Amino acid sequence: MGKRGMHVWIMICLIPILAGISYSGIVNPYIELVLMYVGINIILTVSLNLVNGYMGEFSVGHAAFMAIGAYTSSILTVKVLPSAWAAALFPLVVAIGGLVAALAGAVIAIPSFKTRGDYLAIVTLAFNMIIKSALENIDAIGGPRGFLGMAKLTNLPWVYAWTLVAVFVVRNFIHSNYGRGVVSIREDEVASALVSVDTRRCKVLAFVLSALLAGVAGGLFAHLLQFINPRSFTILKSTEVLVMVYLGGTGSVMGSILGASIFTVLLELLRPFGVWRWVIGPLMLITLMIFKPTGIMGLREHRWFLPEDAAKTEGVKAGAAA
Repeated sequence: MGKRGMHVWIMICLIPILAGISYSGIVNPYIELVLMYVGINIILTVSLNLVNGYMGEFSVGHAAFMAIGAYTSSILTVKVLPSAWAAALFPLVVAIGGLVAALAGAVIAIPSFKTRGDYLAIVTLAFNMIIKSALENIDAIGGPRGFLGMAKLTNLPWVYAWTLVAVFVVRNFIHSNYGRGVVSIREDEVASALVSVDTRRCKVLAFVLSALLAGVAGGLFAHLLQFINPRSFTILKSTEVLVMVYLGGTGSVMGSILGASIFTVLLELLRPFGVWRWVIGPLMLITLMIFKPTGIMGLREHRWFLPEDAAKTEGVKAGAAA
Protein backbone atom coordinates (compact mmCIF):
# COMPACT_ATOMS: atom_id res chain seq x y z
CA MET A 1 0.00 0.00 0.00
CA GLY A 2 1.39 3.42 -0.97
CA LYS A 3 1.48 6.50 1.19
CA ARG A 4 -1.67 7.85 -0.43
CA GLY A 5 -3.64 4.68 0.32
CA MET A 6 -2.43 4.80 3.90
CA HIS A 7 -3.58 8.41 4.24
CA VAL A 8 -7.05 7.44 2.99
CA TRP A 9 -7.32 4.58 5.48
CA ILE A 10 -6.19 6.84 8.32
CA MET A 11 -8.90 9.38 7.42
CA ILE A 12 -11.54 6.62 7.29
CA CYS A 13 -10.38 5.17 10.63
CA LEU A 14 -10.90 8.57 12.23
CA ILE A 15 -14.70 8.12 11.90
CA PRO A 16 -15.12 5.64 14.81
CA ILE A 17 -12.60 7.65 16.86
CA LEU A 18 -14.65 10.82 16.31
CA ALA A 19 -17.80 8.89 17.21
CA GLY A 20 -16.24 7.87 20.53
CA ILE A 21 -15.11 11.44 21.25
CA SER A 22 -18.52 12.85 20.31
CA TYR A 23 -20.57 10.46 22.43
CA SER A 24 -18.19 10.68 25.41
CA GLY A 25 -18.60 14.45 25.66
CA ILE A 26 -14.85 15.10 25.85
CA VAL A 27 -15.05 17.95 23.33
CA ASN A 28 -16.80 21.17 24.29
CA PRO A 29 -20.28 21.13 22.64
CA TYR A 30 -19.75 24.61 21.17
CA ILE A 31 -16.44 23.59 19.54
CA GLU A 32 -18.11 20.44 18.22
CA LEU A 33 -20.93 22.55 16.77
CA VAL A 34 -18.46 24.86 15.00
CA LEU A 35 -16.59 21.84 13.60
CA MET A 36 -19.86 20.48 12.20
CA TYR A 37 -20.61 23.85 10.57
CA VAL A 38 -17.11 23.79 9.07
CA GLY A 39 -17.77 20.34 7.58
CA ILE A 40 -21.14 21.33 6.13
CA ASN A 41 -19.63 24.48 4.63
CA ILE A 42 -16.78 22.46 3.10
CA ILE A 43 -19.36 20.28 1.32
CA LEU A 44 -21.17 23.39 0.04
CA THR A 45 -17.96 25.11 -1.05
CA VAL A 46 -16.33 22.17 -2.80
CA SER A 47 -19.59 21.48 -4.66
CA LEU A 48 -20.04 25.09 -5.85
CA ASN A 49 -16.35 25.26 -6.79
CA LEU A 50 -17.05 22.47 -9.24
CA VAL A 51 -19.27 24.84 -11.24
CA ASN A 52 -17.81 28.28 -10.55
CA GLY A 53 -14.16 27.25 -10.30
CA TYR A 54 -13.46 24.19 -12.41
CA MET A 55 -16.12 24.79 -15.07
CA GLY A 56 -15.82 28.58 -15.16
CA GLU A 57 -19.58 29.22 -15.07
CA PHE A 58 -21.29 31.43 -12.49
CA SER A 59 -24.06 29.93 -10.35
CA VAL A 60 -25.66 32.05 -7.61
CA GLY A 61 -28.47 29.76 -6.45
CA HIS A 62 -26.69 27.12 -4.40
CA ALA A 63 -28.91 27.77 -1.38
CA ALA A 64 -31.93 26.56 -3.38
CA PHE A 65 -30.46 23.07 -3.77
CA MET A 66 -29.48 23.12 -0.11
CA ALA A 67 -33.11 23.97 0.75
CA ILE A 68 -34.45 21.11 -1.37
CA GLY A 69 -32.17 18.63 0.39
CA ALA A 70 -33.00 20.07 3.82
CA TYR A 71 -36.78 19.97 3.36
CA THR A 72 -36.80 16.56 1.62
CA SER A 73 -34.77 14.86 4.35
CA SER A 74 -36.76 16.62 7.10
CA ILE A 75 -40.12 15.54 5.66
CA LEU A 76 -38.86 11.95 5.46
CA THR A 77 -37.69 11.80 9.08
CA VAL A 78 -40.70 13.69 10.53
CA LYS A 79 -43.69 12.66 8.41
CA VAL A 80 -42.75 9.46 6.57
CA LEU A 81 -40.41 7.29 8.62
CA PRO A 82 -41.21 6.01 12.11
CA SER A 83 -39.06 7.77 14.69
CA ALA A 84 -37.37 4.49 15.61
CA TRP A 85 -36.17 4.07 12.01
CA ALA A 86 -35.04 7.65 11.39
CA ALA A 87 -31.67 7.34 13.14
CA ALA A 88 -30.83 4.00 11.49
CA LEU A 89 -31.78 5.26 8.02
CA PHE A 90 -30.31 8.74 8.40
CA PRO A 91 -27.52 8.24 5.82
CA LEU A 92 -30.12 7.03 3.30
CA VAL A 93 -32.40 9.97 4.13
CA VAL A 94 -29.56 12.46 3.53
CA ALA A 95 -28.68 10.70 0.27
CA ILE A 96 -32.32 10.90 -0.90
CA GLY A 97 -32.33 14.63 -0.14
CA GLY A 98 -29.22 14.94 -2.29
CA LEU A 99 -30.80 12.96 -5.13
CA VAL A 100 -33.93 15.14 -5.15
CA ALA A 101 -31.69 18.22 -5.27
CA ALA A 102 -29.74 16.59 -8.13
CA LEU A 103 -33.02 16.04 -10.02
CA ALA A 104 -33.84 19.73 -9.57
CA GLY A 105 -30.31 20.53 -10.76
CA ALA A 106 -30.90 18.50 -13.92
CA VAL A 107 -34.16 20.36 -14.56
CA ILE A 108 -32.24 23.65 -14.38
CA ALA A 109 -29.07 22.51 -16.17
CA ILE A 110 -30.56 20.85 -19.26
CA PRO A 111 -32.28 23.97 -20.65
CA SER A 112 -29.73 26.45 -19.22
CA PHE A 113 -26.72 24.92 -20.97
CA LYS A 114 -28.33 25.16 -24.38
CA THR A 115 -27.00 28.72 -24.34
CA ARG A 116 -23.71 30.32 -23.34
CA GLY A 117 -22.76 33.38 -21.37
CA ASP A 118 -24.25 34.69 -18.14
CA TYR A 119 -27.62 32.96 -18.47
CA LEU A 120 -26.79 30.42 -15.76
CA ALA A 121 -26.36 33.21 -13.18
CA ILE A 122 -29.76 34.67 -14.11
CA VAL A 123 -31.49 31.28 -14.09
CA THR A 124 -30.02 30.13 -10.78
CA LEU A 125 -30.81 33.48 -9.13
CA ALA A 126 -34.42 33.18 -10.29
CA PHE A 127 -34.53 29.54 -9.18
CA ASN A 128 -33.34 30.50 -5.68
CA MET A 129 -36.14 33.07 -5.43
CA ILE A 130 -38.73 30.61 -6.77
CA ILE A 131 -37.78 27.91 -4.26
CA LYS A 132 -37.89 30.38 -1.35
CA SER A 133 -41.31 31.70 -2.45
CA ALA A 134 -42.67 28.19 -2.99
CA LEU A 135 -41.59 27.06 0.48
CA GLU A 136 -43.20 30.14 2.03
CA ASN A 137 -46.52 29.27 0.37
CA ILE A 138 -46.75 25.55 1.19
CA ASP A 139 -48.58 25.45 4.51
CA ALA A 140 -48.13 21.68 4.89
CA ILE A 141 -44.44 22.23 5.61
CA GLY A 142 -44.88 25.29 7.79
CA GLY A 143 -44.85 28.00 5.14
CA PRO A 144 -42.99 31.12 6.31
CA ARG A 145 -43.11 29.84 9.94
CA GLY A 146 -40.68 27.06 9.08
CA PHE A 147 -40.52 23.31 9.61
CA LEU A 148 -39.47 21.61 12.83
CA GLY A 149 -39.68 18.32 14.70
CA MET A 150 -36.50 16.75 13.31
CA ALA A 151 -34.38 14.77 15.75
CA LYS A 152 -30.77 15.87 16.12
CA LEU A 153 -29.37 13.12 13.91
CA THR A 154 -26.42 15.10 12.57
CA ASN A 155 -23.29 14.57 14.64
CA LEU A 156 -19.56 15.04 14.17
CA PRO A 157 -18.82 11.54 12.76
CA TRP A 158 -21.62 11.83 10.15
CA VAL A 159 -20.52 15.32 9.08
CA TYR A 160 -16.91 14.15 8.83
CA ALA A 161 -17.91 11.06 6.83
CA TRP A 162 -20.04 13.04 4.35
CA THR A 163 -17.29 15.65 4.02
CA LEU A 164 -14.82 12.89 3.10
CA VAL A 165 -17.30 11.54 0.55
CA ALA A 166 -17.84 15.00 -1.00
CA VAL A 167 -14.12 15.74 -1.26
CA PHE A 168 -13.37 12.25 -2.61
CA VAL A 169 -16.16 12.39 -5.22
CA VAL A 170 -15.25 15.88 -6.48
CA ARG A 171 -11.53 15.08 -6.56
CA ASN A 172 -12.11 11.88 -8.56
CA PHE A 173 -14.62 13.56 -10.88
CA ILE A 174 -12.16 16.37 -11.70
CA HIS A 175 -9.48 13.87 -12.68
CA SER A 176 -11.86 11.70 -14.73
CA ASN A 177 -12.40 12.13 -18.48
CA TYR A 178 -15.56 14.17 -17.85
CA GLY A 179 -13.75 16.29 -15.27
CA ARG A 180 -10.93 17.08 -17.68
CA GLY A 181 -13.61 18.06 -20.17
CA VAL A 182 -15.10 20.41 -17.56
CA VAL A 183 -11.70 22.07 -16.99
CA SER A 184 -11.16 22.42 -20.74
CA ILE A 185 -14.51 24.24 -21.00
CA ARG A 186 -13.25 26.80 -18.51
CA GLU A 187 -10.15 27.42 -20.62
CA ASP A 188 -11.88 27.57 -24.03
CA GLU A 189 -15.29 26.06 -24.70
CA VAL A 190 -15.05 26.42 -28.49
CA ALA A 191 -11.68 24.67 -28.61
CA SER A 192 -13.04 21.91 -26.33
CA ALA A 193 -15.94 21.28 -28.70
CA LEU A 194 -13.54 21.19 -31.66
CA VAL A 195 -11.52 18.37 -30.05
CA SER A 196 -14.68 16.26 -29.52
CA VAL A 197 -15.49 17.18 -25.92
CA ASP A 198 -19.24 16.86 -25.34
CA THR A 199 -19.37 20.23 -23.60
CA ARG A 200 -23.09 20.17 -22.82
CA ARG A 201 -22.95 16.71 -21.21
CA CYS A 202 -19.91 17.69 -19.14
CA LYS A 203 -21.66 20.85 -17.96
CA VAL A 204 -24.86 19.03 -17.01
CA LEU A 205 -22.99 16.28 -15.13
CA ALA A 206 -20.91 18.81 -13.16
CA PHE A 207 -23.95 20.91 -12.29
CA VAL A 208 -26.04 17.91 -11.22
CA LEU A 209 -23.20 16.59 -9.03
CA SER A 210 -22.85 20.05 -7.49
CA ALA A 211 -26.59 20.19 -6.73
CA LEU A 212 -26.51 16.67 -5.23
CA LEU A 213 -23.78 17.59 -2.75
CA ALA A 214 -25.57 20.83 -1.85
CA GLY A 215 -28.67 18.76 -1.06
CA VAL A 216 -26.59 16.48 1.18
CA ALA A 217 -25.28 19.55 3.04
CA GLY A 218 -28.87 20.76 3.42
CA GLY A 219 -29.95 17.46 4.99
CA LEU A 220 -27.09 17.61 7.50
CA PHE A 221 -27.86 21.27 8.24
CA ALA A 222 -31.55 20.60 8.92
CA HIS A 223 -30.89 17.75 11.33
CA LEU A 224 -28.26 19.79 13.15
CA LEU A 225 -30.44 22.87 13.77
CA GLN A 226 -33.68 20.82 14.10
CA PHE A 227 -35.51 23.76 12.54
CA ILE A 228 -35.50 25.26 9.05
CA ASN A 229 -37.43 28.02 7.36
CA PRO A 230 -37.32 29.63 3.90
CA ARG A 231 -35.32 32.59 5.24
CA SER A 232 -32.43 30.18 5.91
CA PHE A 233 -31.98 29.70 2.16
CA THR A 234 -32.07 33.17 0.64
CA ILE A 235 -29.62 34.73 -1.80
CA LEU A 236 -27.58 35.76 1.28
CA LYS A 237 -26.83 32.08 1.95
CA SER A 238 -25.78 31.57 -1.68
CA THR A 239 -23.55 34.64 -1.36
CA GLU A 240 -21.88 33.16 1.75
CA VAL A 241 -20.96 30.05 -0.23
CA LEU A 242 -19.63 32.22 -3.08
CA VAL A 243 -17.47 34.12 -0.60
CA MET A 244 -16.01 30.85 0.72
CA VAL A 245 -15.26 29.66 -2.83
CA TYR A 246 -13.42 32.83 -3.84
CA LEU A 247 -11.70 33.20 -0.47
CA GLY A 248 -10.12 29.75 -0.73
CA GLY A 249 -9.51 30.04 -4.46
CA THR A 250 -11.34 28.75 -7.51
CA GLY A 251 -10.39 25.47 -9.14
CA SER A 252 -8.92 23.95 -5.99
CA VAL A 253 -10.30 21.33 -3.60
CA MET A 254 -7.79 22.37 -0.95
CA GLY A 255 -8.82 25.97 -1.53
CA SER A 256 -12.46 25.02 -0.84
CA ILE A 257 -11.46 23.36 2.43
CA LEU A 258 -9.39 26.37 3.51
CA GLY A 259 -12.00 28.93 2.41
CA ALA A 260 -14.87 27.21 4.23
CA SER A 261 -12.81 26.61 7.38
CA ILE A 262 -11.39 30.15 7.60
CA PHE A 263 -14.69 31.89 6.85
CA THR A 264 -16.70 29.79 9.33
CA VAL A 265 -14.19 30.14 12.16
CA LEU A 266 -13.69 33.85 11.42
CA LEU A 267 -17.42 34.57 11.74
CA GLU A 268 -17.47 32.75 15.07
CA LEU A 269 -14.45 34.70 16.35
CA LEU A 270 -16.18 37.93 15.32
CA ARG A 271 -19.46 36.97 17.01
CA PRO A 272 -18.80 39.30 20.03
CA PHE A 273 -18.97 42.23 17.58
CA GLY A 274 -22.63 41.44 16.83
CA VAL A 275 -23.87 42.71 13.47
CA TRP A 276 -20.50 44.40 12.91
CA ARG A 277 -19.00 41.01 12.10
CA TRP A 278 -20.85 41.22 8.78
CA VAL A 279 -18.85 44.42 8.14
CA ILE A 280 -15.46 43.33 9.46
CA GLY A 281 -15.51 39.91 7.73
CA PRO A 282 -16.28 41.26 4.22
CA LEU A 283 -13.71 44.04 4.67
CA MET A 284 -11.05 41.42 5.39
CA LEU A 285 -12.20 39.52 2.29
CA ILE A 286 -11.98 42.69 0.16
CA THR A 287 -8.44 43.24 1.42
CA LEU A 288 -7.52 39.68 0.44
CA MET A 289 -9.06 40.12 -3.01
CA ILE A 290 -7.03 43.30 -3.57
CA PHE A 291 -3.70 41.75 -2.63
CA LYS A 292 -4.44 38.18 -3.79
CA PRO A 293 -7.33 38.24 -6.26
CA THR A 294 -7.12 34.52 -7.07
CA GLY A 295 -7.76 33.59 -3.44
CA ILE A 296 -5.55 31.53 -1.17
CA MET A 297 -5.16 28.53 -3.53
CA GLY A 298 -6.50 29.91 -6.81
CA LEU A 299 -6.00 27.35 -9.62
CA ARG A 300 -3.42 25.49 -7.48
CA GLU A 301 -3.88 22.18 -5.74
CA HIS A 302 -2.30 20.38 -2.83
CA ARG A 303 -0.49 17.21 -3.92
CA TRP A 304 -2.86 15.09 -1.77
CA PHE A 305 -5.66 15.89 -4.22
CA LEU A 306 -3.65 15.23 -7.39
CA PRO A 307 -3.28 11.87 -9.15
CA GLU A 308 -0.09 10.07 -8.13
CA ASP A 309 1.71 10.74 -11.44
CA ALA A 310 0.82 14.45 -11.30
CA ALA A 311 1.85 14.66 -7.63
CA LYS A 312 5.25 13.15 -8.47
CA THR A 313 5.68 15.67 -11.28
CA GLU A 314 4.87 18.52 -8.91
CA GLY A 315 7.39 17.13 -6.43
CA VAL A 316 10.09 17.00 -9.12
CA LYS A 317 9.31 20.60 -10.15
CA ALA A 318 9.48 21.76 -6.53
CA GLY A 319 12.84 20.01 -6.06
CA ALA A 320 14.23 21.54 -9.23
CA ALA A 321 13.06 25.01 -8.21
CA ALA A 322 14.72 24.59 -4.79
